[in-house]
Amino acid sequence: MKKLQLAAALLFLLVCFSKKTTAQYYFYDNNYYDNPIVFELGGSVGIMNCLTDLGGNKGIGKKFIKDLNFGNIQLAGSVYLSAIFKNAVALRVEGTFGQVKAYDSILKKNKTSTFGRYERNLSFRSSVTEFSALAEIHPLYIFKKYDENDEMPRYSPYVVAGVGFFSFNPQAKLLNKWVDLQPLSTEGQGFAEYPKRKPYKLQQMSYPVGVGVKYELSPMLNLRAECVYRILSTDYLDDVSTNYIDANIYSNYFTGTKLTNALLLNDRQYELDPTHITNDGDQRGNAKNNDAYFTFNLKIGIIFGRERVKR
Repeated sequence: MKKLQLAAALLFLLVCFSKKTTAQYYFYDNNYYDNPIVFELGGSVGIMNCLTDLGGNKGIGKKFIKDLNFGNIQLAGSVYLSAIFKNAVALRVEGTFGQVKAYDSILKKNKTSTFGRYERNLSFRSSVTEFSALAEIHPLYIFKKYDENDEMPRYSPYVVAGVGFFSFNPQAKLLNKWVDLQPLSTEGQGFAEYPKRKPYKLQQMSYPVGVGVKYELSPMLNLRAECVYRILSTDYLDDVSTNYIDANIYSNYFTGTKLTNALLLNDRQYELDPTHITNDGDQRGNAKNNDAYFTFNLKIGIIFGRERVKR
């Protein structure tokens, strides 16, 4: 959170700096000229998806888009504020909101080649809220300088990267009710019998990286298309990471409804095969690869700071 506060402070300084700047550095067009720093306030609508241990395609689980289920796409949106320096670099703060989901039952048609992932029969959904500080780099403006005699390009491809703070809460559906999974210690997190498995936090850091293209509809309006991938330091976005535990241990920690939910949701193979016996240490997930989520958004932003030419 301190990093996001620092980014907000930097953005505030840029605002103050721009107000003190009186010298314009080039004409934007016949009607407007730019200050060194202009601002963009906008929002977006798009899609969000994730790459986790659950779901996937036939065969052994693969990395990145080779194991992506496009059917899990969910709606997402964001609001943002950018400070743009000479169209070349920008500092942006953004809030992103969406949902992710995945489920092993999607593998039904390929169950003979999924090495037990279909039979695992786990699923999840989670809302995602992210606040991030991002830097944009626009190569067309970095490697070429423009003045009032040049025609400004309307298109500007760019790369974006930064740091974020996101919250999530994996849930599974049981008897037509959505149940929070993190409190159930589905892999023994926090149990003395599994000292290396610590409870995971529902608020963590993310590291967004991506690409985009900006198109200036007018001197006051920008349109963007942007894809951003979040590198995470957790493998528990979907509440699945390591191995099954001895289910008899749950009665040492939980009672009542919480005990029932833990017993029914940590291992759901019984729903497909009531005769199945799961042993302590059987594989549940793959801890070698952390989870991730990504967005594709169409953004529209209003530009502040361009001044109309006085005639």
